[in-house]
Amino acid sequence: MVAIRERGAAGPAVWIRYGADEVREVSFERLGRRHFDGSVPWRAMPSRRGQTHLPGSYWSSTMGTQVIFESQLELARLLLADFDPEVVGIRAQPCWMRHRVNGRVRRHVPDFLLTLRSGLARVVNVKPADRAKDPKVRQALAWPGELFSAHGWLYEVWSGCEPMVLKNVRFLAGYRRPWVVDSDLVDRARELVMDGDELALAEHRLSPYGEREDVRPALLSLLWRGHWTTDLTRPLGGRSVLRRCA
Repeated sequence: MVAIRERGAAGPAVWIRYGADEVREVSFERLGRRHFDGSVPWRAMPSRRGQTHLPGSYWSSTMGTQVIFESQLELARLLLADFDPEVVGIRAQPCWMRHRVNGRVRRHVPDFLLTLRSGLARVVNVKPADRAKDPKVRQALAWPGELFSAHGWLYEVWSGCEPMVLKNVRFLAGYRRPWVVDSDLVDRARELVMDGDELALAEHRLSPYGEREDVRPALLSLLWRGHWTTDLTRPLGGRSVLRRCA
């Protein structure tokens, strides 16, 4: 592991890892999305017997590869990012940053860096709601937010979302891999299913081309890909109305 040599200057800086033996320092004022090209997570996710936060890795359809997470709450935010059509890049543990705040040197590793279709970047820190209310935790998360916001990047502290939305997105994520569905049925669904069709009617339209257990995955795959949308605040089912996205 490469040792970090911190500068004596008070200005904020970040360190980005490109491999086990390569770390580069970037001054914060020069930091751009391009600096993360080819980078790897700052640290590995430790796993030990009896731990409660359950780290792991998730195959992201956005990235086409595994993305690590430290907790089940981070996995939930990762699922939502992977489902969001506006997100075109996801990096976990993207960098290590250092800044002098009120005379004290503070250090931080953000949880996620999301690249958006608009060209903007969003830095996300994930904290359970009860911990996010702790004054010390709020202070630890505030100074990175101030830096990134002043830099023109978006910043978010995320503590959860509506349970039904997450449940539906988690279910749809089972169809995020293109190779688990029949591509011919996906093409048929694009052609035959109409804006405003209920899911059950969409299945009926496709019934001449396959059994229900083959047809429904194709439809759910298109929901995941953002070809259609539906009300995810209600349980997914045959009455779910499909709306074609622009």
